[in-house]
Amino acid sequence: MVAANFPKDIQYLKGVGEKRALLYKKLGIADVGALLRFYPRTYLDFTNPSSIASAPYDEPCVIRARVFAKAPEQRIRKGMTLYKVFATDDSTDLVLTFFNTPYAAEALEEGAEYLFYGRAAGTRSRREMPSPLVFPADEEAGLRPVYPLTAGLTNRIVAQNMKQALSLLDDNLSDPLPQKLRQEQELCHLTFALRNIHFPLSTEHLALARKRLIFEELLTLSLSLVLLRSRSHESSAAVLTNTNIEEFYAALPFQLTGAQKRAINEALEDMQRSRPMSRLIQGDVGSGKTAVAAALCYAAAKNGLQSALMAPTEILAQQHFASLSPLLTAAGISCALLTGSVKAAQKKEILARLALGELSFIVGTHSLISPDVTFHKLGLVVADEQHRFGVRQRATLAQKGAHPHLLVMSATPIPRTLALMIYGDLDVSILDELPPGRQAVKTYLIDSEKRHRAYNFIRGFLNEGRQAYIVCPLVEEGESELASAEEFAERLIEEDFRGYKVGLLHGKLKPSKKDEMMRLFQSGEIQLLVATTVIEVGVDVPNAVVMMIENAERFGLSQLHQLRGRVGRGKHASYCILVSDNQNELTRERLTALCKTTDGFKLAEEDLRLRGPGDFFGSRQHGLPELRLANLVTDMSVLKTTQEAAQRIIESDPALSLPEHQGLKQNITELFGSVSAESFN
Repeated sequence: MVAANFPKDIQYLKGVGEKRALLYKKLGIADVGALLRFYPRTYLDFTNPSSIASAPYDEPCVIRARVFAKAPEQRIRKGMTLYKVFATDDSTDLVLTFFNTPYAAEALEEGAEYLFYGRAAGTRSRREMPSPLVFPADEEAGLRPVYPLTAGLTNRIVAQNMKQALSLLDDNLSDPLPQKLRQEQELCHLTFALRNIHFPLSTEHLALARKRLIFEELLTLSLSLVLLRSRSHESSAAVLTNTNIEEFYAALPFQLTGAQKRAINEALEDMQRSRPMSRLIQGDVGSGKTAVAAALCYAAAKNGLQSALMAPTEILAQQHFASLSPLLTAAGISCALLTGSVKAAQKKEILARLALGELSFIVGTHSLISPDVTFHKLGLVVADEQHRFGVRQRATLAQKGAHPHLLVMSATPIPRTLALMIYGDLDVSILDELPPGRQAVKTYLIDSEKRHRAYNFIRGFLNEGRQAYIVCPLVEEGESELASAEEFAERLIEEDFRGYKVGLLHGKLKPSKKDEMMRLFQSGEIQLLVATTVIEVGVDVPNAVVMMIENAERFGLSQLHQLRGRVGRGKHASYCILVSDNQNELTRERLTALCKTTDGFKLAEEDLRLRGPGDFFGSRQHGLPELRLANLVTDMSVLKTTQEAAQRIIESDPALSLPEHQGLKQNITELFGSVSAESFN
């Protein structure tokens, strides 16, 4: 964002300072421009507070009520204390619960009226609201921003700092969108949009701001994808002339499904053309994407080309190597594994063989994109989108060859039309059949009263030598993921699973520790793995036959399906147990749908229909850069418009070199980190 009077470092913004700047940097905000692009996650609507009885069930709302009593503090477990406050609107009562925050409860005066913002659950006669935001009853009517926060930053602080940053804006601020395009699309100027996305004067002003900023965000994404696809207009040095891979099929110890063969044929057709392939192989967990990748690596090798597969962690790289190398070695293809733990002498030998063309296939971690890795003739790059590789890493690895073919694998089922729109730089093949012998996971929904019966069920399998997962309860307001997960695991170790070998895996562990924990589980040294959703993407453990998921109602169906995919990978019958006390009709319908089908594509459609698009993608857009405002489901029509606009812009200015396109070019650089617009050409 261009403005001469913006401090380069956020600490120099009036009201911030050095200590607070460090907190902002945890949120990825280093300068004032980034702060202005730090949009509210929602808004408090003080224009029309709800009565307690009419408040929507389990949806954000503002309730006006008077405090009439407070309960003594309750210690419910180590590190967790509850503070309950009772309020009323003289018609219905409201129970307010604060977790580990005595000051929040103490600040409320009996007899005083307040505005409470949160999700109201409970029964008709006694509603409940956990961890509400509290405001004076005479709070000014209107829309108020609510920001994503980190410990030490309150919403009030962020709002104050945001007002100071907005005061530096003027109407001469450089706008990335060319004036002609804004007029065509009836979009407001960036200055107006930023002022009204943070502190909208009305719902109409907010709608105008959102429309403009969503358009800009999706246009930046669309331009990036068009630029990526433009690499396919270059001539590839990896054109296949021999696509007969019958020898590979004959060497396989199993039969491929019709869907696998169809996907292989589609990719081979791409690889015979003069422009490089850019194809997504999308399949449910266990649909056989690895065998498709192996067939294409074999075809590349038969044509004198090398293939590379990149994985984000050592253990996943080892898993890919373990599953792919036997298929390729049996067909006479030379393979190697390159990770950080490979000893110096061995690494030197691998790099030399790779540079000379003696190795046809290599699996590695990020080390594959380091400068010392040189290929003799790289013809095919394989990236596993399920493992969170984005466009930038794909582009960097592709630069190791002369426009090699690109195959991206994804295990997240997305409705086909949606996939075609999202993966704008890729053609799409879908694996919609499971290989014979694949175990269907039986799924059950229980309430917390049956939890100990479920523990008994799990212990039965552990006693037989099998293994299991328990997914931790999601973190409550006021708790840290680490404290919550550690306490949950400690309770299981001391009580229901005393005497069993229990491990804990959570997102705060260092990558090396995560790898070590998964190795211990994979080798059977750990019987029960207690984990946060970090195991949604993980290694194959065929001996794991049960997964129990706490707070199941708080996950999307697609994420639950991904988690469930960690079991049922071996020859043993497998089970998934969903634990939820939520009685909301829509929630029960969603969870029941998971019990009825194991088809990920059907569940993806159901998730969109029942849960709405807000949480369908989670915080990541499947390997694409994270979007701040736009939603790839609800904003589909805008995405289509921006794709058309992006095509026109690139046709008229392929390198975005015209003055009116410099802002968009800068946006692309910021969106993809260190990869600039030129890198895509």
